[in-house]
Amino acid sequence: MAGPFRFGPQSRVSMSDRAKVLLQYALPKQGLTRLAGRVAGARGGAMTTRLIRWFVGRYGVNMAEAADPDIASYPTFNEFFTRPLKPGVRPLADADFVCPVDGAISQFGAIDDHHILQAKGHRFTTTQLVGGDAALAAQFRHGSFANLYLSPKDYHRLHMPCDGRLTRMIHVPGALFSVNPVTARGVPGLFARNERVVCVFDNAEHGPFVMVLVGATIVGSMATPWHGVINARRTGRISEWRYHDQDLVLKKGEEMGRFLLGSTVVMLFQQDTIRFNSAWAPERGVRLGEMMGNSPAPAPVHTPLPSGAN
Repeated sequence: MAGPFRFGPQSRVSMSDRAKVLLQYALPKQGLTRLAGRVAGARGGAMTTRLIRWFVGRYGVNMAEAADPDIASYPTFNEFFTRPLKPGVRPLADADFVCPVDGAISQFGAIDDHHILQAKGHRFTTTQLVGGDAALAAQFRHGSFANLYLSPKDYHRLHMPCDGRLTRMIHVPGALFSVNPVTARGVPGLFARNERVVCVFDNAEHGPFVMVLVGATIVGSMATPWHGVINARRTGRISEWRYHDQDLVLKKGEEMGRFLLGSTVVMLFQQDTIRFNSAWAPERGVRLGEMMGNSPAPAPVHTPLPSGAN
């Protein structure tokens, strides 16, 4: 099929999936997102409670894990959606890198030179992902990536995979396609064309790494603890904040952001930084705090035998 809609040559998709993706191009995504943001932020009393109750039943949200399991206690849908978990329900694994979210793996693995796999037949570049900054992207050439998708039922706060000192944040305007698996298979360069927030961190042991919060249809906003809501007003221009003169250090497992309605996080690591959990596979469910990976074992040092030794 000509035009921007194209499934990869190896994709096996139904006609209904094709129709769903075509609908993504036709929908007034910006308008729907603004409307959803107003509804999610409204204090609607009993109407808000009914909406939350419907959502919990429709998507099977596990309220037993919430710090406050009482549906009626949330004054807005956003406060329900970004609800904190009970202490201790997501213990951190004894690993160098832990999974930063509850969700599912879209894709992960090695960055092919500077290309990231989105789905079979679809790739995008690290430069596109970070908003055109080629120097930043070059740091992750031949590195590793992980794309993790947060479904409606998931916990929607994002946490740190390892310790990190924040150095930059970039807000990149873009489209607002859905980021569900069907759309990921059908929209080329999806994560590099949607609106996104690029957070650049540095770790004394592992070097720089990037966490990209990818927006989507009806994602009202994205927020971080150090900034608050980032994209409350969509201006259409790239915005950047630098933090080199500040000591903004977040520890492994500490909250680093949240989606006001859900989406995807993409992580970039430098070459030879992470060896992913051998149990990970595309479409596998993941939970915050589980082992994401460890640093690769150092290469063995071979000491030459003395001359004449057997």
